[in-house]
Order: sequence, then structure tokens, then C-alpha cells
Amino acid sequence: MELAHSLLLNEEEYNQLGEYQKSEFIFEWLRFLEKLLPVTSRADIRENQKKLVEQLTSLLNNAPGPPTRRLVAKNLAVLYSTGDTFSVYQTIEKCNELIRSKDDSPSYLPTKLAAVVCLGYLYKKLGRILGNSFTDTVGNVLKAMKNAESQGRYEIMLSLQNILKGLGAAAIPCHRDIYKAARSCLTDRSMAVRCAAAKCLLELQNEAVFMWSTDLDSVVTLCFKSFEGSNYDVRLAVSKLLGTILARALTSKQTPASTKHNFRRISLEEVMELLGTGFLRGSSGFLRASGDMLKGTSSVSRDVRVGVTQAYVVFASTLGGQWLERNFSAFLSHILDLVSQSHPKAIQSQMDAIGCRRCVSFILRATVGGLLGEKAQIAAAKEICQAIWKLKKVVDAAMSDSNLETRIMTADVTASQHVLVCALQELGSLIHGLGTTAAPLLQDSSTGVLEAVISVILHPSISVRLTAAWCLRCIAVALPSYVSLLLDRSIERLSALKSSPEAVTGYSFAVAALLGAVKHCPLGIPHGKGKVIMTVAEDLLCSASQNSRISVQRTQAGWLLIAALMTLGPAVVQHHLPRMLLLWKCVFPSSPKDLETEKTRGDSFTWQVTLEGRAGALCAIKSFVSHCAGLLTDEVVQRLLPPLPGAVDLLTQLSSICKSYGNSLKTSSTVYRHKLYELLAVLPPKTYEGSFCAVLKELVADLTIPDSQIDASTFLLPPLCHEDDLLLLGPLLQETDHRFIEEQLLLGNNVAGGSLEYDPYSIYEKVAKRDSIPKPLPPVLSVVSAATRLFGVIFSHIGETHRLQVLEQLLNSIKQTKGSRQQIVQLNVVSAFSTSLKHLANCKGSLGPEEVKRSALTLVMGALESNNPLLRCAAAECWARLAQVVSDSAFTAGLAQVSFDKLKSARDVVSRTGHSLALGCLYRYLGGIGSTQHLNACVGILYTLSQDNTSPDVQAWALHSLSLIVDLAGPLYHVHVEPTLSLILILLLTVPPTYTEVHQSLGRCLNALITTLGPELQGSSATVSALRTSCLLGCAVMQDNPDCLVQAQAISCLQQLHMFAPRHVNLSNLVSCLCVNLCSSYLLLRRAVVACLRQLVQREAAEVSEYAVALVKESREDFTPVDINIREIGLEGALLGLLDKELDQRLCQDIKETLSHMLTSMAVEKLSFWLKLCKDVLAASADFNTVASVDTTQEEETAKVDDASILTSESDERFHPFSNPRWSTRVFAAECVCKIINQCENAGSAHFDITLAQERKQRDSRDDFLVLHLADLIRMAFMAATDHSDQLRLSGLQTLLIVVRKFAAVPEPEFPGHVILEQYQANVGAALRPAFAPETPPDVTAKACQVCSAWIASGVVSDLNDLRRVHQLLVSSLVKVQAGKEAQGQQYNESTSTMEILAVLKAWAEVYIVAVEKQKNQSDAHNHSLKTTKSAEESYRDITSSAGGLLDLVQADLGTLSKLWLAALQDFALLILPSEYASQLPAEGGTFYTAETIENARPHYYNSWALILYATALWLTTTGFIVVDPDEGVTNLSRPVTPTTMCQDSSTRPSVKSPEDVNTDRFHLILGISVEFLCSPRSDAAMENIIACLRALQALFDVPWPRSKIGGDQELGVELLNVLHRLILTRESPDIQLAALEVVRLILFAAQEHVKEKRRSAEVDDGAAEKETLPEFGEGKDTGGLVPGKSLVFATLEFCVCILVRQLPQLNPKLTCSPAVQSGKHLLLSEDGSRLVSAALVILSDVPAICSPEGSVSVLPTILYLITGVLKETAVKLQDDQLPLTVAASLQALKGLLSSPMARAEKSRTAWTDLLRSALVTVLDCWDQDGLLQQRDEVSLLTAITVFILSSSPEVTTTECLQKRCIEKFKITLDSKDPFVQYKCYQLLHSIFQHPNKTVSYPYIHSLAPSIVRKLQETEKAKPENAAELQVIQEGIKVLTALTATAEEEHRAHLVACLLPILISFLLDENALGSATNATKNLHEFALQNLMQIGPQYSSVFKKLMSSSPTMKARLESAVKGNQESIKVKTAKHAKNPGKSSSIQLKTNFL
Repeated sequence: MELAHSLLLNEEEYNQLGEYQKSEFIFEWLRFLEKLLPVTSRADIRENQKKLVEQLTSLLNNAPGPPTRRLVAKNLAVLYSTGDTFSVYQTIEKCNELIRSKDDSPSYLPTKLAAVVCLGYLYKKLGRILGNSFTDTVGNVLKAMKNAESQGRYEIMLSLQNILKGLGAAAIPCHRDIYKAARSCLTDRSMAVRCAAAKCLLELQNEAVFMWSTDLDSVVTLCFKSFEGSNYDVRLAVSKLLGTILARALTSKQTPASTKHNFRRISLEEVMELLGTGFLRGSSGFLRASGDMLKGTSSVSRDVRVGVTQAYVVFASTLGGQWLERNFSAFLSHILDLVSQSHPKAIQSQMDAIGCRRCVSFILRATVGGLLGEKAQIAAAKEICQAIWKLKKVVDAAMSDSNLETRIMTADVTASQHVLVCALQELGSLIHGLGTTAAPLLQDSSTGVLEAVISVILHPSISVRLTAAWCLRCIAVALPSYVSLLLDRSIERLSALKSSPEAVTGYSFAVAALLGAVKHCPLGIPHGKGKVIMTVAEDLLCSASQNSRISVQRTQAGWLLIAALMTLGPAVVQHHLPRMLLLWKCVFPSSPKDLETEKTRGDSFTWQVTLEGRAGALCAIKSFVSHCAGLLTDEVVQRLLPPLPGAVDLLTQLSSICKSYGNSLKTSSTVYRHKLYELLAVLPPKTYEGSFCAVLKELVADLTIPDSQIDASTFLLPPLCHEDDLLLLGPLLQETDHRFIEEQLLLGNNVAGGSLEYDPYSIYEKVAKRDSIPKPLPPVLSVVSAATRLFGVIFSHIGETHRLQVLEQLLNSIKQTKGSRQQIVQLNVVSAFSTSLKHLANCKGSLGPEEVKRSALTLVMGALESNNPLLRCAAAECWARLAQVVSDSAFTAGLAQVSFDKLKSARDVVSRTGHSLALGCLYRYLGGIGSTQHLNACVGILYTLSQDNTSPDVQAWALHSLSLIVDLAGPLYHVHVEPTLSLILILLLTVPPTYTEVHQSLGRCLNALITTLGPELQGSSATVSALRTSCLLGCAVMQDNPDCLVQAQAISCLQQLHMFAPRHVNLSNLVSCLCVNLCSSYLLLRRAVVACLRQLVQREAAEVSEYAVALVKESREDFTPVDINIREIGLEGALLGLLDKELDQRLCQDIKETLSHMLTSMAVEKLSFWLKLCKDVLAASADFNTVASVDTTQEEETAKVDDASILTSESDERFHPFSNPRWSTRVFAAECVCKIINQCENAGSAHFDITLAQERKQRDSRDDFLVLHLADLIRMAFMAATDHSDQLRLSGLQTLLIVVRKFAAVPEPEFPGHVILEQYQANVGAALRPAFAPETPPDVTAKACQVCSAWIASGVVSDLNDLRRVHQLLVSSLVKVQAGKEAQGQQYNESTSTMEILAVLKAWAEVYIVAVEKQKNQSDAHNHSLKTTKSAEESYRDITSSAGGLLDLVQADLGTLSKLWLAALQDFALLILPSEYASQLPAEGGTFYTAETIENARPHYYNSWALILYATALWLTTTGFIVVDPDEGVTNLSRPVTPTTMCQDSSTRPSVKSPEDVNTDRFHLILGISVEFLCSPRSDAAMENIIACLRALQALFDVPWPRSKIGGDQELGVELLNVLHRLILTRESPDIQLAALEVVRLILFAAQEHVKEKRRSAEVDDGAAEKETLPEFGEGKDTGGLVPGKSLVFATLEFCVCILVRQLPQLNPKLTCSPAVQSGKHLLLSEDGSRLVSAALVILSDVPAICSPEGSVSVLPTILYLITGVLKETAVKLQDDQLPLTVAASLQALKGLLSSPMARAEKSRTAWTDLLRSALVTVLDCWDQDGLLQQRDEVSLLTAITVFILSSSPEVTTTECLQKRCIEKFKITLDSKDPFVQYKCYQLLHSIFQHPNKTVSYPYIHSLAPSIVRKLQETEKAKPENAAELQVIQEGIKVLTALTATAEEEHRAHLVACLLPILISFLLDENALGSATNATKNLHEFALQNLMQIGPQYSSVFKKLMSSSPTMKARLESAVKGNQESIKVKTAKHAKNPGKSSSIQLKTNFL
């Protein structure tokens, strides 16, 4: 294929190829040429032009296939337009010759067609350059059309379209001729020709004025004719033509040319009138002979009506939204008039009426819902309301009029019903779409929306009453605040007007509809409503018999209310269950005898009432079973069962009852059947086993002797077919934008589809996914579908012999019927049997013996060869399911063989299509039938069938089946991949484009092949690349196909290819194809486009975005509105715009995901762009007012508006890319803002640091940072938070919350000490205020509370007065909480007030916690600042005032808050009890929740308990558990006192609890909740909850009283420790682990206090005399044993070991033996790790204090092992000679242990001494481990030894050998090269030398003092080089000085004599002093100072020495003299110097 890539065709290669490869080669060359020509230089083209033209024109004679001829034509056109044009006339002449040729053979046809196509493209590209030659060409082409067949006519029409496009106005001379030709084609037999003609005429009307002026009427009539017998594509094309022409006629301006054609302006009325005639009278006024008479009474064929409906929509959308706004009232009245009384013909039968109503609804939905913005929609809703009021007046007049003409008027009333239904339905949909933004509309009393809807609830027509109820339901879903209100109103009217039949049904519909709405309203309705409704329902049922006039209505209403009540779910229903079961029991006769007596007694009226009532009861129980599955316990099921046999008995008697009482009972008996079948289908089959036979008999009768002669296939079968197979049956069954109206064309002539009046019980059910309103089918049909479903259930549960009988009976019944009747029976039977196979497959059942299989086979086989394609499709599926259920390979092979034989012999289309699909389906359910020969046979047969070009149907079905096999055969298929691919390509290149179904199947095959090849497509071998090229070729052919669904296939194939081999897919081409189709009128194509985009942007978002913009900038011919958008706002903006217009849920979801992926990968790079997009969308909510002003300015310009207004008005467009987006789009934009902030957070800190951001922005202006857009962020959050839409308010508040949290700490560089957010406090306050208004929904208020607390807690505002605004909002909501649950308005469910109250309490808790923490931090800072200078203290004062202030703010309400917090915690404690304690919960609920709404309240408690717990703990600790007098707490809380309210006198017992008890309760409450939660926090428990819980425990144990509780209760302590241990095992977070360690430390501290207290009191009691016999306190008693599980010490050790080993695995002895760890280098711990280890060590050293002496001996080894282990592992030298944190902690811990009283206690002393010695040996051994010395920190180890020497009792360290080793270490260290180490060594020796116990210090002095002196003496020769060395010398001198001081008298003189010469040797003479280094100077001064001190101290020795050494004396004197002056100054400095070194000592002084 690479050889095809050249400018000229490579003829050598070409001639060597086979026939099939030639066409592929040519196509590849032409594709290459198409890309190459536009970028080749003109010179090159001219050079090769002659040859190229020859090659291309010669291809015309080679009978090219459709795609090839199109490319030849395109290339010729481009070639001439870029090269020379002189030979173009020859080419045109040649084409004309080919067309004139008389050769009519089929083989010559492609050449003719190629010539036609070629002409079209040449004229399109070159246009007027070609001069006048076009007249001949057009004439020639039109002549050829006279005897062309359909393909020719199709191509000629498209070619003429191209010629017209190219020539523009120049072609006027030919317009009439072309018009005539196109007219005839518009009513052609071939649908493709009609479509082409419509396109041609659409092009023609651009220039041909007569089409929309003089000939307008005939064009319109022509279009109507064209709709007759049309398919979906024709309707789309022709409606586009019709709509555009009418819009053009309406907006056209008079031109000089048009005045000649006596041209007149046409008015809107006339245009509408024209469309109306088509809608009402069809394609012509007079009687047609098109067989309408035979079809029945229908006056207008449905396809015309549906076509006209689409034309209305095109007309309105062409004129645009603004036009519609201006002319809405005229438009609305015309549309509603279509179903009014003025045209009785249109609505003469119910079927027609339903069809017309659907059309009208569709027009309104598509225009009002699709074109208008929210503001205009509100105006439209008002117009619709006006219309309803008008009609209402007519009805009232008719009803009240008692004159003689009343009868005539009632006709009016019934006629107005359809208009009302349409108006109400649209009003409902409008408000439903507007959501809470419709609030102003409903509050507007002048419109009176609610009044209008409620007033027509009493309309005499039932369908109006139902639709009014549905409209109320829509209002309730949109505005949840109205649900309760409307319910109350309806119930009240229902009770008041109980005697009016209309009122009873109307208001009961309303109540039922509203109850159905509740599940869509998260805020629910008050629980008590259920009780009220149940009472009303009972009342209606009981009073039904009182008044026969309204018995039916009351019965129906009663059961309807009960059925609707069930949708509220188990929580509500369980309270009413007993009453409902009682009613259910009474409604059926209790025994067959009773039924007999009933039959003898009644008349037709009583039977009607009875059947209605029983059907209602069945419906109620079905509703109960479906909505309250949780209540279906065995006991309830037992109570449901008794009436069932009676119900089935009645079913069997129905036919005889109907016979006796005539036809009036027909409908009610059908409804009864339907409801019974539906109920049985949802009950477990076991429950009615006894009735199987009776029910089956009835089912079989229903299926085989149907009441209706209606072919129900289109709604019975699609659910039974596989959705992929339905694609074979054409677009009617596919999802399209017009599905709502197109459906009626599916359902045969007698049914127009479902409608609400067929089954009022559907009004409370959930609506199917695509519908806006329930569409139940007529009872006759719904019975059949219910029967098929139930048959499926029962058949799979009966015995095998019974099955055989049933099947044979069904087969017989099919045989016995004839004609169309037979088809209906067959259809019913197959769908029933298919359902039963589905059930059998699901429960893995078997079918039964051979005979059953045989009957089943006969049944299915008959259907496989039915004429109804849908039935064949279902039968093929059934065939495969049969094989799946039998699951026996021989049987399956047999089935396949049957199909093989049939396919080989049969020639008819029916059996070939049926059996070929059956083969594919077999693979679907059996996952490939293992054997390869079977596969080969299948593939072989399907290959043959797919090449049968006599029947496109056979090709399409065979290829579809092949695609299934490719998909499901898996790797077995690999051998067939190449031949299949070449077959697909041949067909793609040859099948005419008009056979779209074949192309669609080819697309599915190609898709399946690509999937099968999968990642192999990335390979580089020759075969793989050939396969890949073929796949790409196939995609290219499909992309060029005119059919949209084939293009959709092409896109999904390219999507697959991009997934497996991304490098080989040309992304820019693909993206351009996607952008062009983004606004296609085909839903499936739009879906494919967006699904593909979604995949592309996951990998290459930036590239996709760039290509899209580049594509539009290249300004292409096919401009669509989207392109214009992409140019302005990029692909992202275009997608956002599409999201706003699109109605399909799945598509919207995909668009959102695509945008989210783009945002994730590009938001940070294109920050301004994304923020501007979001801002533009959100700004629209603020723009409501500006839009209005734009409108008025345009009123005057109506004259200027032409069809460009489709791009919405230009004036608007410039500054506002999004006009009036919907609230859902705005919500999405707000969510995007949150995501952008998130992305920036991950991208780097500069986004949140303004100084850094500004710096980097100056460096590179392209950089962009979020912090620079803070104002925009705040503005967007503000706009969203103050919108009308509640969802948007929630999103806005969430955005605000994130902004506050992320930016709270960003400082403002211009005002130090302030933060950047401070300037926005007014905006934040203003955004929050509306959320606290009384009418705000609780969820918004709850969110706002969260923002309030975050804002106050963030510390952004330091000035209290500024904070007060927001604080005031919280105070107001607290007042609301105090009012208690009684004062809350009963608008929503009680759980919502729980939500709001808890949100308020949580917000206060957060503020209080922050206030306390700030105060704590500041008091720490204060204590710290006392050590620093004065100025800091002053600045501190300012800060305290603000923190103290924050606390003061809270303090005022703390009394109230604390009570509420405690109450909430107590509620929570009760709610988290396991379910078995449910009986112990208080009957009336808790303080903040009611017993009935317990389940709904739980999540709100889970959401807020943690912070409340922490706040309560803090409050209790700050009050130190000192309790107020319990009485005074009650008065200021105006809440009823329940037994659960804490610390208030309980209503049950008069005794008041003592403060101690109250405190104990509170302590256990907090502890209990914490332990319960920490025991097993769910894996998704929030981190902050765990932290808050641990902090609460810390706060609790911070004060003495709770510590005494936990200290005294060892079990409690152990339990808590075990829980914490479990927590740190499961949570890695260091924060959690540190917090847990802190709690453990406090528990241990509590235990220590307890033990101390006991010891002290024992000493006091027993006096000091009997000291020896004192009982032992502490763990381990006198044995030293610790019991795991009972022992606090053991639990603490476990906990600490866990922490230590997790951080330092080397400590684990098990591990240490393993080789992995032994070589261990030291791992440096992270900062967190070090903190954890240190905290654990602190705890360890405290453990012995709570043991008895014996106990302490048993734990000591462990503790010592761990402490020395940590020391050993972490004593590593750090860069800056710092002591590692862990080392410091382990030294501290060692010191604590060594000085422990247990080490001295007589019982434990010897054991301790031994153990401590061992520990010392361990430390010393550390030193000697070879290999590790290079990084060991000698200082740490030396310090450890020193700690031992100084802190332990002398007997530990004075052992000879140990002492020797210690001294040895000091010696080594003294000789260290590192001055720092020497320095430390001196320091440590200094402390040892001063040890008071001489036995300890003397050996060290003796061994080490001489070497110190020696080292100092050496200094004279080697003066110090730097500060470090100087420090060493100074420290050495200090040691000697100290030694001198401590020495005994007789040695002192000797020491001074040593010291003085050294000091004097440090002095410099005057000359040397000038040139000396800093270090030597300092040494000189230091020495001098010391001499001055020592001289006077030991004067005698001093004098003696001076006199003995004159040189020394001289040296000293000169130094003293020389420095006499400066000494004063210097002493001051030196005084500080030792201070500095001592402060270092302080930090590391563990001694």
C-alpha cells in the first residue's frame, strides 16, 4: 500500500495486482492524492497535470465503486482549481458523453454514475469559471434522469445539488428545470432518492426566489406528499427543507428582482396555516386513492403528521430563540389549536387524539425546552398559564350553564380536554426543567400557576385531571418546598369535596402523584403525612358503598392512595402495615362458596365497583412488594397469602361474569387481570404454587385468544431481543431525538402509543429512563405483556409433563388460527416462551425431556421464518437461549445443522435472514461453539450470503451475524481475519450508498475485527501493517458515507483503533471529523462523537484541543454553529454549550466526563481560559437583567433579522458566548471551579503564594497562577451561592468553602500581618446571608453553617467587629435550634431539621475548638515570649485580644451550646447501639430526632458527631468537670424535657443526681462514643473524625478528675489501650499515631497518679513504723507476673513496641536474625518517624512507676532493650552535629529509668543493678561493632555512658571491668580528630569529675586528668586555627579549673602550678597581638580573664610561681598593661560568652 503514495499512479505496481487488490490500491492512491494536492506547489501540479488528468479520467471507465468515484471527482476538481483549467472543458465533455451513452447494461452503470458525480464536484469547486457550459450539462443530466434507475436518480440529485452550490445565482436559467426534476424525485419510490431530492431543493431555495414566494403552496404540498410512506431519514431531510423554506418566506426582504414576481410578504399566520393543513388534513384536501380507505378511518396518515411535526420544530429553530420569544403567544395558540375543537377530524378517535397530543407536546418540548433560556422559559410558562385559565373559563361556563344548549357545550368541554392536556404537560415539563429557578414564577400571584393547575383538577375529563396531577408532581419535584403544601391542600379538598366524583378522582390523583414525587425530593415530607393519607384512604374505602353515584371513584381513590403511600418506603409503611393488611384481607371473598354467592347476587354496576376495588387492592399490594421489600418478612408474607386463592378464583370466573353482564365489564375485567398478573409476577412463585394450573390456563387463553387484533410486536419484542440486533430493524427502534413521536409509527394503525389515562396507577411510579411522563399502554395490550412476563415465571416453575402439555396447546392454537390473527398469536406465544427461557437460564434450570425440546424447537422454528422481521429477530434470540438452557453440545450442533441446511436450500429472504441471525446468536450465548470446523462452516455460509447483492436485507443480516461471531469466537477467529477484512473492504467499495443497512452491518463487522485483533495492531510486521492499513481504509470509506449512522460506526472503529494503535490514527483528521459532527441531528452520531472524544482526551487532551481550534481557523466550507463557537471559546467551550442544549442523559454524562478529563490535564496550563469559561457560564445567572435590556433594543430591528438568526442574535454573541445557560450547566461550571482549585493544589505552591506567583509571572508572563485570580474565584462562588437554584447555591457554597480553606493562610505582601482574603469579607458575608433566610431549604442552611464556621475558624478576620456579621448568622440559627423541633415548620421530613440543627452545632463546635486552640497556642507563645524581649510582648498583647475575643464570642452562648452538644452526643450514643437493642431506645425519639425518622437521621449524626465530641470534651475540661447546679440548667432551654436529656432532672424519678454522678455519666458518654468509634472505624471514616476523637480523649485526660476515673479503673484503661493499639495497626497516618501516643501517655500518667495516691494513703494510714510490711502497690504485686489482657503495663508495652518496630524494624528480634536486616545501614527516620519514636520512649520510661518492685523487674529488660536498641539504631552523625531527636529521647528515657525509685527499693535493687549493668555493657558493645564506626555518633554513646555514671547508683558502674571499659572509651574520644567530639568529651568529663561520690569520680580523674593537661600543654606549639578548636581549649581549661576547685587541699597547689603556665602560654605580647588571628586573640583574652580570677583565688601558689619564673611574669605583666584599657569593655562581652555555651548545654543536658 505504501507504493500507492505518489503523485502519479504507479502503473507498474497497479498492473501486477489482482482484481480485488486493484480497487483497494486505487482507493488508497486517491486518498493520498486528496491530501497531497492542496499542499503541492502549482508548478509541480502543472508539470504532471496532463498525465494526472489522463489517469483520473481513465478511472471513470473502470466502473469505479461509490467511494472511489467520489474521490476521483474530488481530486479532479481540486486539480483543476489549483492547476490550469484549459483542459477542463474536454473533461466535462467526456463526462457528458459517458452520460449520453446508450449502453444500459448493469456493468456500464458505475461508469455513468461516476461521470455524474464528477460533473457535480467540478462545478461545485470551479463554479462560475466554467462559464455557460452548465446549461448543456444540466440539460444532459436531466435528460439522463428520465430513464435512470434509483441509483442514477440518487446520484443525479446530489450532483445537481453540487452544481447549484458551485454556480450560486449564475444558475438561475436552469432553476425551473431542476425544480421540476426534483419535484418528481421528492415522491420517488426509493427513500434515498427522496432524501437526495430534499437536499437538492434545499440548495435550490438559496437562489430560487419562486420556491418561497409564488410556488410556496405547491412546495409545501409537495413536501406533505413526500412524507407519505416515508422513513425516518426522509422525514428528517424533508422537514428540514419545509421548515427552512417557510422560515425563509417569513423573513425574506423584498428585492428589486422579487418585485417582478408579483411578490408579497407572507405573514406568520399564513405560514402556520400552511403547516397546520398538513398536520390536520395530510397531503391533500381531496380524497386520495393511496389506499387510505383501506387503512381505516384515519384521515391523516401518521407519517405525514410526524413529518409536519418535525417541520414545525425546524421552522422554529431556524428562526431562533429570540424570534420564538417575541412571537411565542401566536406560536403557542396555533400549536394548541391543532388539538382543539376547531378541528374535530384530527381527534375523532382516542388513538388519533393521543397521537396528535404527542406531536403537539413534542413541538412544545423541542422549541420551548430546547431554544429558550431560563428567563424566556418563565415567560413561556406564564403564557401557557394564561391559556389554561382561558380554557378553564370555557369549561366553567359550560358546566354552570343550565340552558338548553348545555349538550352542545359539553362537546366543547370534552374538546378542550386535549388542549389542556398538552398545555399542562408542557407546563409541568417546563417547571421540572427549571427546578428551583422557577420559584419566582410560582410566587407571582398575578400568574397563579398553582391556582390554574389545581382549578383544572375538577375538569370533567379524566385525562385532564390526570395530567393536572402529573403537572403538580413536576412542580413538586422541581420545588421540594411545595410538596407538603400541595399535599395538605389536596387532602383538605379531597375531604371537603368527598361527594363530587370529579373531585374524588382528581384530588386522589393529585395526592398519588405528589407521593410519587417524594422519592425525588431528598428533603422528604413530614412523617405524619402518611398517617393522614392512610386515614383518608380508609375513610374513602369505607364510605364507598354509601353513595352509589361515586362508589367506583371512592374505591379507586382509596386504593390509589394506599398504593402511592407504599412508594414512601419501609420507614413510613411499617406503621400502617397492619391496617393495610386488614383492608387487603377484607376485599376478597374468603372461600369459593362466598364467590359463588357473589356471582348470583350482583348486577353489572356492583361488579364494576368490585372489580375496580379488587384491581386497586392488587395494585396496592404490588406497590408494597416492590417498594418495601425490607418489610417482607415470613410473617407478613403469610398474612398476604390468604386472599390470593380467592383472587385467582375470581380470575377464572371473569369470562362467565362478563358473559352474564355484557360488555360494560370488559375494561374493568381486563384491568383486574392485568393487575393480578403484575402482582403474581413480583411475588415469590413458591407462595402461590397451588394456583399454578388455574393461572396458566388463563394465561394461555390470554395469549392465544387475544381480545385485540393489534400487532403488539413493537412493544412486546424489543425487550426480548438483544439491543445490538435491533439495529438491523432500522432507525425506528433506535434511539433518536424524535423517539417520542416516531414511536407512534411503530405501533400499527390502531394504537398511537401509551397515555396516562390508560392506567391512572402509573402516576406515582418512577418514569422510564427516556420518558418525561408515564406512557402506560391500553389495558388490552398491557394484559398481553403482563401475561407474557408471568408465563415466563410460572413456566420455569412447573413440572416437565405439565410443560409439554402447555407447549403442545400453544402450538395447536397457532396452527388453528389463520392470517394476521395467526401472526398475533405466534408473536404472543414466542414472547411468552422466550421470557420463560430467560428465567430458566437465570435459575440454571433444565427444560425437560426430549419431547419438550422438540415442541420448543417447532415453536421457535416457526417464528424464525415469520414475515415480521422483529419476530424473526426475537426468535433467533430465543433459538440461542434454548441452546443455552439445554446446554448439551449435541443439541446445539443439531440446531446449527438445521440452520446450515436451511441456508443451503432456501432462496427466500425470510428464512435466509432468520437463520443467518440464529447462527450468530448461538455464539452469543454459548461463547463460541468450541469446534473449528463448525466455525469454518458458519463463516463460509455467511460469506456467501453477505455477497448476495440481489437482497440488501440478506447481506445486512448475514454481516451482522458475522460480526457477532467475530466478536464471540475469540482467538479461534484469527485464521479468518484476513479473508473477512478483504470481504468487508470489497463490499464497502462496491455496495451502493443507498443500502445503508448493509453499510451499518459492515461497520459492526469491522469494529468486531478491530476488537479481535486488539493490541496486535501495534505490531510492525508486514502482515500486521497490511491489516492495519485495511482497517484504516475501511474507516475512511465509512467516514465518507452520506449516512450518519455509518459515520457513527466509522468513528467508533477509529476510536477502537486509537485505543489499540494510537500512533497510526491520524488524530487531526479524526478530531476534525468529530468537530463537524458535534451538532449532528442524529443522536447516535452525537453519542459516538462524544464517546470518542471522551477516550481521546484521556490521553491527549491538549492535542485534541489544539487540533479543534486549528481546524476552525483554516476556515472550511462546512461551517456549523459549533465551529463558530470553537473559534471563540475552544472545543471546551463548544462542549459546554452542547451540554447546555443537549437533553439526552447519557450524552450529557459523557460530555461532563470529557470536560472533566480535559480539565484534569489542562486546567493548570490554561488556567485563565478555564476560569473565564466557568465565569462566563456562571455570570449568566447574574445576567438575568441584562438579557432583558438586549431584547428590547432588538424589537425595532425585526425587519433586519434573516436566517442568520439561527446563530442567535449577533449583538449578544460578542460579549456572551453562553446565552442564558440552564442551572444544571451552571452547577457543572461551579463543580469545575472546585476541580480547578484541586488541580492547582497538586501543581505546586506558587498557586497559593502571591509573592512567589507575582515574581514568576514577571519572569515569564505566560505563567499563570490561581492566587492571581482570587477575585474571580470569590465572584464566581458569590454568584453561584446567591442564585435562585438551590443546587447551584449548594455548589456555590461548596466552592466558597474550598476557597476559604485553601487561601486562608495566604499572606498579603503589601500589608504585613494581614492575609489576602481579608479584603473579601464583605463578599463572603453577603454570599452567606441569604442562606439563613427563613424560607431557605435546610440543606442550603446546613452547608452555609459549614462555610461560616470555616470562615470564622480560618482566622482571616482578626477584628472582632468584622467577624460579628458572620457570627451573628450562626447566633440566629442557634436561636432557631433552641426553639426545639416543635417550632420548626412542618415543610420537610423531620430528619431535615436534625440535619440543620446538627450542622449548626457542628459549626459552633468548630469555632469553639479553634478559639480554645488559639488561646492555648497564645498562652504558650506568651510563656515563650516572657523569655524574649519586651517588644514581642507588646505585639503579643494585640494577638491575645483577638483570640480571647473569639473565645468571648463563643462564651456568651456556651451554656446553651454545651447542653445541646451533650444532648446531641447522647442521641448519637443511642443511635449507634446495635440493632438488637432497638427495643431499648426511647419511644418518642431523641432530643433532635423522632423515632420514625431514625434511619434518615443517622447519617446526619455520623456527619457531625466528632467535632461536637471534641468541643464537649474541651468544654468539660475547661470547666474542670465542675458542675452547675442541675436545676438551673432546665429553665433557659425551652425544650421539652425527655428522659434522655442529660443532667436534667428525669421525669421518672424525683431524685436529683449528684454532681459526681452527672460527671460520671458525661465521662462515660464521651469515652463510650470514642471507644465505640475507634474500635472499628469504617475504612472510609474520615481522618478528621479519628483525629477529633483522639483529641477529645486527650482533652479529657488533661484534667485530674477524669484521670482519677481512668486511673482507678484498670480494665477501662486496658480496653482503651487495646483499642488504640488496634487503631495504629490499621491507620498509617503519623498524625493519628502521635495523637494516640499522647492519649496513652495520659492514661499512664493517670495510673501513676493513682498508684502514688494509694502508696501515700497507705503510708499515712500505717505510720512509718511498719515500713517493711507495707502492701505492694502497682502491677505485678509480689510475684512480678503480668497478665496479658488484664495488665495495663502489658498493654502499654504492646502499644509502644508496635510503634517502635513499625519505625525501626531492626528492633524486632525475629527480624534481626534474618540476613536481610543484619547488614543494615542506618536508615534515617523521617521527621514524623522520629517524633513517634521519641514519644514512645517517653512513655516507656514511665512504665516502671506503675509497677510493684517485682513487677518492675519483669518489665525492665524489655524497656532497656528497646531504649538501648533505639539508641544503637539511631545514634548517627548528622550534618550539623545536632543530636538526633530519637537519641535525645532515649537518653532522657535512660535517665528517667536510672533515677527510678525502683532501682533503690530493697526488693528490686539487686535485680535492677544486674540489668542496668547489662544495659551498660550493651551500650559499650555498640562501640565495638566493626564496620559501622564510620557513622556511629560517639558523642551520643559517650553521653549515654555518662548518663549511666551519673544517674545510676554507684554499684552499677563501679565494677572494675565496666569502669575500665568506660575510661577506655573516654581516652579514645579525647584523642579524636574532630574538635566537636573533643569538646563534648570535655563537657561530659566535666560533669563526671564533679560527681559527689568519690568512688565514682576518682578513677576517671586519675586516668584522664593527666592526658587533658598534656593536651593543653601541647597547645602552646599548635595554636587554635578556628572557633571550634578554640572552644575545645576553653572547655579543657574549664575542666581543669573545676578540677582544681574540687581537689583536696594538698593536691590543689600542684594543680594550680600546672594550670598557670598553660594559661600564661596562651598570652600574646603587644607585637603579636596586632597580627594574631581571631581565634588566638580570643584565647589570649580568655586566658587573661582566667588568670585574673585564679590569681586572687590561689594567691600563694600564684606568687610562688611568678617569682620562680621571670619570663612568665614578664609575659603576664605586659599583657595586663597592654590590655588595661580595653579590659573593661571586653569583660562585658566575655560575661555573655560562657552563657552561650551553657545554653547549648541546657538543651543536651540529660544528666
